[in-house]
Amino acid sequence: MEQDSIKDLGLDNILLLDRMNEVAELDVLYPFALDELLCRRTGQGGPAICHIWRHPRGFVMGLKDSRLPGAAEAERLLQTQGWSTAVRNSGGAAVPLDLGVINISLIMPKPNVDSFHFHDDFERMYGLIRQALKETGCQVDKGEIQGAYCPGEFDLSIGGFKFCGIAQRRQTHAYIVQAFVVAEGRGQERASFVRSFYDKAAKGKSDSEYPSVTEESTASLEQLTNLGSGAGGAFANAVKRIIISRQTESGMREAEEKLVIPTSEQIFTMAEILRARYAIQDNGAD
Repeated sequence: MEQDSIKDLGLDNILLLDRMNEVAELDVLYPFALDELLCRRTGQGGPAICHIWRHPRGFVMGLKDSRLPGAAEAERLLQTQGWSTAVRNSGGAAVPLDLGVINISLIMPKPNVDSFHFHDDFERMYGLIRQALKETGCQVDKGEIQGAYCPGEFDLSIGGFKFCGIAQRRQTHAYIVQAFVVAEGRGQERASFVRSFYDKAAKGKSDSEYPSVTEESTASLEQLTNLGSGAGGAFANAVKRIIISRQTESGMREAEEKLVIPTSEQIFTMAEILRARYAIQDNGAD
């Protein structure tokens, strides 16, 4: 039964790019730039990829967040506190990243240029995460959690507490579905931190223009499941096992022949392009 469910995810012969322990690069845009370049290659005939990664201290805003009147001031404050900040080119709102947050990017070719099956792509990520947590015995629900940061239709939750958000970036011939999974530590502390960002960035704007975040909305897998303090590694390993279970020798040989990993220079260049393209407009607020 479980193998049938995994088969239904449509994740056959996806290459695994495990960067869980590559945490020396402090620019939070580095993994997003890598995703962007890998997605271009996938759209040109390269392989589908599952990219698993972490960042030690990053704060990533959504496009709507970046337009709040105090966003530039709030960003500067975060930077003085040692956070690497960025505005991402995928959907969603503000998310803090640290070593207790596991990020998964599914980089897949579009069946055709006019493919707009957004929900199918989100469902694939939902199915992967649900299968990865199957052995915990916890039911993973889908649907917006009121008061959660980065709220959306594809919030994933256990017992009413959000632990995962999903966003998407679509190019002409391929797409990226990105999930952040709050695995270790306290979700409530992260929610409080995001709320403090909005308190500074909103500057009197109606809360209808940004997420109204409450502490009790969010929790980690460490808090919600039996995975304990090693929840991040256990969850990532479960994801990797699922991806590997759908690989074949011939499929991997073909995928590896098509794989082109961007150089560090190319990734840094793309990161600067993304930073300039999605930079916060500083209105000179004091």
